[in-house]
Amino acid sequence: MFKKLLILAGVVGVAAVVAKKIKEANDERALWHEATTSPDLR
Repeated sequence: MFKKLLILAGVVGVAAVVAKKIKEANDERALWHEATTSPDLR
């Protein structure tokens, strides 16, 4: 039982780290997009 919980906690931990990395990459890409596009002055 304890081994299953430990494996589950590990999987959840890895999923959280991967989700954080993906969010950081998306935020970085959005920031670069905003910084490198010309402003819309309509």
